[in-house]
Amino acid sequence: MPTVVIPFAGAEGKTRLHASARIRRALAHAMFCDVLAASVLVGRTRVVTPDEEAAAATRAAGGEAVDDPGGGQGAAVQAGLGGVEPGGILVVNADVPCVVPHDLRSLLAATPAGCLALVEALDGTTNALSLPSAEAFAPLYGPSSSDRFREHAASLGIEAVSVAVPNLADDVDTIDDLTRLQLRAGPRTQSCLSELERSAV
Repeated sequence: MPTVVIPFAGAEGKTRLHASARIRRALAHAMFCDVLAASVLVGRTRVVTPDEEAAAATRAAGGEAVDDPGGGQGAAVQAGLGGVEPGGILVVNADVPCVVPHDLRSLLAATPAGCLALVEALDGTTNALSLPSAEAFAPLYGPSSSDRFREHAASLGIEAVSVAVPNLADDVDTIDDLTRLQLRAGPRTQSCLSELERSAV
């Protein structure tokens, strides 16, 4: 069975999403819940988060909540990969609200045996990884991280391939991103946006 690791920093990880901390939190949590809902239908799902509400949602959905050790996204992913056996391993960001189970299965299917596959955002950051083993991961997130993941794979003697999965490539950093993707976003994200629009009237 595949394992999906989702690092979720909570609203604090989405500072550009909205000026209001309350709205930022609501939107970040809704997007996370859509990613979680897709992931638990694909395989064992481990969510690394300091957010108690997200941890409770994870357990309610049948996933495993892992305490975030602090130190950023890379450290969170490493914690989520702890003890995970080699096989189909996906690492998926929590801000890709359009993702559905088929997207995750497509990424797994497009990963050659023993290789690393990645889905890049338009800005060269990395939204999803498919790993042959936990040991193939390194905490390389940030600007141009996709290039660094490819270089890291090469240093391990592992082939790295880029996979085009639009719903995984479309991440959300700003409210404009979310507005652009709204009609493709998952039901929780769409509901949250609709509620915010009604409350603004």
